[in-house]
Amino acid sequence: MTLEGKNIYDVAQIDAKTSYKITTALIVPRPIGWIGTRSADGVTNLAPYSFFNAVAASPPTFVIGPSNTGRRDTLDNILATKEFTVNVVSERTVEAMNRSAGSFPAGESEFEICDLQEVAAETVDAPLVGEAIANFECRCIQTVDLGDNTLVIGEATRIHVASRLIDDEGHNVIQEDVNAIGRHAGGLYSRTATTLFSLDRPD
Repeated sequence: MTLEGKNIYDVAQIDAKTSYKITTALIVPRPIGWIGTRSADGVTNLAPYSFFNAVAASPPTFVIGPSNTGRRDTLDNILATKEFTVNVVSERTVEAMNRSAGSFPAGESEFEICDLQEVAAETVDAPLVGEAIANFECRCIQTVDLGDNTLVIGEATRIHVASRLIDDEGHNVIQEDVNAIGRHAGGLYSRTATTLFSLDRPD
């Protein structure tokens, strides 16, 4: 059997830009890790990453894939302090998230630039986004160099969730009300709440 009607790309023969465009256009929607950090000098930083996901639940464990090329404030801060926060992006905060992806002078905080409430965490020194519907306080437990990226693996120590999102049982999140934003290619995003459907799991 052959894969007729498909373009085939030899990863060893295509450039990094082509690889990035194809990958980010096909692995969609991707969750956005809005990562809060503090530098060793005390400057707070906030930046979104779509090379991000939850990889375990007990304890909640996340992986972020910041690049080693270009501006790397988030990665440098995590390497220096071993702490960060994950702030969930919803429709309410999507514009501020997008703005926080810009290039700003070193030493300036995205919290101030994007007019976001910087809230102190309980177990780490990295800042929380007050307007986010949920936040995870995390400690970095491992880093792995992988090509042009350094994968950051972190475990959550505290979880903050807007009370309106929790049902009467106290541990179920009301999915229709989360309205998290997913990342697609380029400047495209999706609203997850408008595309929800249910399937019964097989026995």
